[in-house]
Formats: sequence, C-alpha cells, structure tokens
Amino acid sequence: MISVLLIGKGNVASHLHDVFLKADTIEVTQISSRNLENIPDANVTIIAVSDDAISEVSAKVNNNLVVHTSGACSIDELKNKNRKGVFYMLQTFSKGKEVDFKKVPFCLEATNLEDQKLLNKLAKSIGENIYEINSKQRKSLHVSAVFVNNFTNHMYKIGSDICKENKVPFDILQPLIKETASKIATLSPKEAQTGPAIRNDEKTIKSHLGLLSTEQQEIYKILTKSIQNGN
Repeated sequence: MISVLLIGKGNVASHLHDVFLKADTIEVTQISSRNLENIPDANVTIIAVSDDAISEVSAKVNNNLVVHTSGACSIDELKNKNRKGVFYMLQTFSKGKEVDFKKVPFCLEATNLEDQKLLNKLAKSIGENIYEINSKQRKSLHVSAVFVNNFTNHMYKIGSDICKENKVPFDILQPLIKETASKIATLSPKEAQTGPAIRNDEKTIKSHLGLLSTEQQEIYKILTKSIQNGN
C-alpha cells in the first residue's frame, strides 16, 4: 500500500483524488493548500497547485518525498528539505469531464533511483503510459502541449464565434475537427496539412480576410504565413 498526501483542490488534484480512491493499492488523503498547519505523513506528497504557488507550498512540507504536477516548472521549484520529484500528467483536466487515466502519459522525474521506482509504481496503479522525463524535456513537452491543446482550443473558440455571428451551427464542424485530430495518428502534421495557405490560394485567402474582424485577420495572417513558410 502506497500512502499519498494530495495538496490542492483544483482540477488536477480533484481528478487525481478520484482515481486514487478507486485504486486498491493507494491510500489517499487530500488537504487544501491553505490548510498546511498539520500536514499528515505519507510515502508520496503530491503538490497539485498553481505553478506560482509550488515554491511557497513545498517549503512548508517536511515529508520524505514531495513532488509537483507541473509541466512548466523544474524539479528545483520544490523548496522542501527532503527528497523531490515530479508527477506530471500530460493531459487536459476540466471539472465535470471524466478522464481515462489508462490513456494518460505520466512523465516522471526523481532525484534518485528508489524514488523513481516508487513514482513508477504509483503511476502504474492508475495508468499504463509511463515515461522518465527530465525537467528540460518536460518543459518542451509542455510548450508543445500549449500549441496542440490550448491554442488549438482557442481556434475552436474563434471558429465558434464566426459561426455564431453568421447564424450557422458550430456542430457542422465537429466531423472535420475529429478527422483532423485522427489523421495525425497515421500522418505527420506536415503531411496532413490542407487548406488555402498550403495551396497558396490567394483569392480564397483574400475572401476569408474580408469576413473577419481586425484581430481575427491578424491571427489568420500569422498562421497563413507560418504554414506557407513551412514553420
């Protein structure tokens, strides 16, 4: 049995708490980052708070092994006096949307072999895709994830705004969105690229720009130029 102390009440912490409760080999306790006066002991203490709060919160924890869940922060952001690690899950977590942890990549880092084995065991109790990733690699993965997830979702939002403004249902785009995402399982993103930018279809590009707001035009132009430059 692995005892886990989970510090935090946000999206990541909530999803982790729920999945740990279902695991027979995990004993989990969850506390708020605002309630650190009496911190219970645990084999692994997971700090699942905002990136800006990791240093402050970890400095108040004296448990043996303390890890954070951030993709953007180095292991050195942890300011506890004892052993350190990272338990990063490369996935988007939203309240009310269940996550299949069997499909989630776990990117783990520790300062010694025994702690690495413990984090591997903890991850395997709820998931299957385990990777040993150092802080520099994790940061590059995180910025890549911002492009393929956060920025892509913002493109959906812009598309939804354009549909709403022109009184057409956004649902019509759902099959296209799914096909675009599924193609890169068999094609590289470069091979899968289609559209007026890659075809250098200036007439269509000009027509599209005439439909957009000033801010949307800027985004459209930047992305079009990036596609045409092969970036």
